[in-house]
Amino acid sequence: MDIEELQTFVEVADAGGVSSAALRLGVSKSIVSRRLFRLEAELGVQLLARTTRGAALTEAGATFRDYAARVCAEIDVARETILPAGDLRGRLRVAVPLSFGQTHFAPILAEMARRHPQLQIHTCYSDRFVDLITEGYDCAIRVGYLQDSNLIARRVGPLYGKLVASPDYIKAHGSPETPEELVAHEALMQGTEAWQLMDGDKIITVRPQGRFKADNGHALVAAAAAGLGIAYLPDCLTHDYITSGALVPVMTHYPPPPAAAYVIRPPGQHPARKIRVLTELLIEYCEPPPHLAAAPFR
Repeated sequence: MDIEELQTFVEVADAGGVSSAALRLGVSKSIVSRRLFRLEAELGVQLLARTTRGAALTEAGATFRDYAARVCAEIDVARETILPAGDLRGRLRVAVPLSFGQTHFAPILAEMARRHPQLQIHTCYSDRFVDLITEGYDCAIRVGYLQDSNLIARRVGPLYGKLVASPDYIKAHGSPETPEELVAHEALMQGTEAWQLMDGDKIITVRPQGRFKADNGHALVAAAAAGLGIAYLPDCLTHDYITSGALVPVMTHYPPPPAAAYVIRPPGQHPARKIRVLTELLIEYCEPPPHLAAAPFR
């Protein structure tokens, strides 16, 4: 039984369709379909029921998918074991935040590709929440505060932030001094998120309101510089604006709690070596010192 056929079947099963699986695998839909046809012919059973919306697992397919996934995982471990020390092959799909992923993480991923010329690295830069399992990513780099989930996280570096506003906004609306005053101001937000602030050793949760929302940190810092409101952003986005005087810190007696950058991966017994290598490289670049605090990584 061909391992590529097994891997293709697992990708189609997890992606829910041939088109999505082809995108994940980096091959044409016709190749995916041929591999599935050969696998079903070899087994003598239908694994997938094709529909206008994609492909759904049959009862036999649902049972076989778990066995196929375990076989593929074991093959990957075996391949890593016999590779020369430090040599990486195959493909690594990584989801990275857009806001400062291009400036802070892109150079690290490029360095990984330089060190491992046989490794294919496919990166998605987006500030939207990426479902690693459904969308077929090996791992993600995430920043901020982690939500509870069944994903496995490894901290790779610190992340510092502050509340900022433009001098024009403060001149027109004043500068809030307490969390109670903050909720009366225009907040620049990604959605309906809560803001966490430190009052000594205690964490206070504030739910601000605002008319300007954007799913990208660069858009929010630009809106803050334009005088539209108060933003809660990492230092790496606001550093140059504060240096130039376009933004000033506010609520300095109630700073955000320290956050971090993480490598997130789906649950499993052992992370693939390519994920371990990426994690180690990120740690090498991220700390110490805390590069995420202000300037792009070297």
